[in-house]
Amino acid sequence: MRKTKLVSVFIILAFVATFLAACGQKESNNASQTPAASAKAGESTKPTEAAKTDLSGKKIALIMQFNTGTFSSQYVEGVKEQVEKLGGKVTVFVADTDLAKMASNLDAAINQKFDGILIDHGTAEALEAGVKKALEKKIPVVSFDSILTVPGVTSLEQGDQKMAESTLEQLAKDAGGKGNIVKVWVAGFAPMERRQLAYQAFQKKYPDIKEVAAFGTAKDPALDTQTQMEAILKKYPNKGDITAVWTAWDEFAKGAARAIQQAGRTEIKVYGIDLSDEDLQLLQDPKSPWVASAAVDPKDIGRVQVRYLYQKLHGDQTPEKVVLDPVYVSRDQLPKDKQVNTTQLSEYVKGWGGSQQGYTDWLKAAEKK
Repeated sequence: MRKTKLVSVFIILAFVATFLAACGQKESNNASQTPAASAKAGESTKPTEAAKTDLSGKKIALIMQFNTGTFSSQYVEGVKEQVEKLGGKVTVFVADTDLAKMASNLDAAINQKFDGILIDHGTAEALEAGVKKALEKKIPVVSFDSILTVPGVTSLEQGDQKMAESTLEQLAKDAGGKGNIVKVWVAGFAPMERRQLAYQAFQKKYPDIKEVAAFGTAKDPALDTQTQMEAILKKYPNKGDITAVWTAWDEFAKGAARAIQQAGRTEIKVYGIDLSDEDLQLLQDPKSPWVASAAVDPKDIGRVQVRYLYQKLHGDQTPEKVVLDPVYVSRDQLPKDKQVNTTQLSEYVKGWGGSQQGYTDWLKAAEKK
């Protein structure tokens, strides 16, 4: 009996050992297959390039300090055009030059959980806290003409010193290196401050060109400039009293040109910065004193800014600073027999429009989708 029990125990133990060995072999086989299985799983879950570029349906906030004049409106058109090409939607928040309202608009965009934020102008004092809050919530930010140095933010600018230099050098050349000029400029805006640096260098370089008046305001800039320019023309009524007017913004140039033209002071030339469709009409008018401007296509600015924002949404590395190359546009370059707009300007001015800055292969593919 005892012997029979022992045999039974041995049989059971043998069965258990065989079962465990089989299980061990199965586990071993599974273990040896795990890397391959994981690779297949990885292949099936890892997003394809097509999936990675599918960023359609994104909600984008555009936070603007102001939206004044046709330059700003064409800039907004460029933003909307590029976002819509990528399947997104833009909501524009305008602060009407009120920095406190601009900061509040930024907070509102964060609280409404927009996918990405574009900033147009503004100051670090007003925006830095809000921008940092956006980044903490993983909302990417790209700014244009803002004094922002927050890590993680890509900032665009137009090459403002180069724009100012090109118009001021032409002014000096046309004036023969001497004369009296009026400057229309306003402090407190990043692009204006950069343009002022070029103006200060110009004053040192051409001591025989004297500044007889300087003014400027960001509120109703074209109308205010026209009113103040009319007063200056009365103060300097004689031909030769004023050689030229240099303006640091196209809204200023419009106001100055209208005042001079209405006063019949055709000997005074106006040089500006920035360019829109409306500006081109004045530039092409042979009766207008506005003879030249330096600018970047405003629609291009909006397009490029959006491209860098979508790069961030895609997880790409983006530069901290992007400088857009401006071009100099004079009346002499433009046709005399027909009116052109900024879309057609590239036919006459090399380097205008159609910027490829910020484009990537995957962005172009996403547009086609």
